[in-house]
Amino acid sequence: MTEENHSLTTEFTLIGFTERPELKTPLFLVFFIIYLITMVGNLGLVALIVTEHHLHTPMYIFLGNLALMDSFCSSAITPKMLQNLFSKDRMISLYECMAQFYCLCLAETTDGFLLAAMAYDRYVAICKPLQYHTMMSKKLCVQMTTGAYLAGNIHPVIHVGFLFRLTFCRSHQINHFFCDVLPLYRLSCVDPYINELMIFIVSGSLSVFTITIVIISYLFILFTILKMKSKEGKGKALSTCAAHFLSVSIFYGSLFFMYIRPDSVKEENKDIIPIAIFYTSVIPLLNPFIYSLRNREVINIMKKIMKIS
Repeated sequence: MTEENHSLTTEFTLIGFTERPELKTPLFLVFFIIYLITMVGNLGLVALIVTEHHLHTPMYIFLGNLALMDSFCSSAITPKMLQNLFSKDRMISLYECMAQFYCLCLAETTDGFLLAAMAYDRYVAICKPLQYHTMMSKKLCVQMTTGAYLAGNIHPVIHVGFLFRLTFCRSHQINHFFCDVLPLYRLSCVDPYINELMIFIVSGSLSVFTITIVIISYLFILFTILKMKSKEGKGKALSTCAAHFLSVSIFYGSLFFMYIRPDSVKEENKDIIPIAIFYTSVIPLLNPFIYSLRNREVINIMKKIMKIS
């Protein structure tokens, strides 16, 4: 291949959702409202947990950090996407692209470890209530949270680092609403096999590790709930755990479908945009409602605040 053909592409065009002008305004309104509710819900939950000393427990510390990461994830994707709906060039530089992926990968990886920590916390609280304060000490809580953020930062560094081995000399158009590594692999004029292998090994291993903790924890929780004699208590516990497990299933299902399955790199982005919307917009929107509105303690504190105001 000649040097001219190898002229490196340093800017890309994000095609987005649609080229039809009549759909851009409705899409902008829908995703702007989703973004607004997401930020208010998640940051409001973070503020509530920080200000209320009654909520300074492992479960709420994990929940507060999850809400913070959901806000971060949404902010990494949605503003640029909203801007591009009415932008003429819809350009994003290679380094902006790397930064956007880094932020998304950081948020999603940290979320995965926080969800695993929350599942373990619920396991101890329900299955071993008498040992809760010794098994879920503040020190362990801090260590698990720190570990989640550490893994969240190391994971994207690996993939972004391997991006520097690629050169981009094909089409500069990305058929997606944000910049992900998979579309960049398709535009590379260097074989991205090593990059794909790292996604399969590193991302797959982290996902399997965290989802295994979640599944085992919820299986023990389920067995304990089924042994309960009180039908009312059993029903409430099952309802809450089912909602939590549904959120976790959507989260991991979306990520596995996007990155871990075979031939995920070769498929066109238009086919996976609905899946990407789930884990970048829908899940951050739903999480604060799933994890807090079913919690009596949070609801009671919110009622007190509303009465005072």
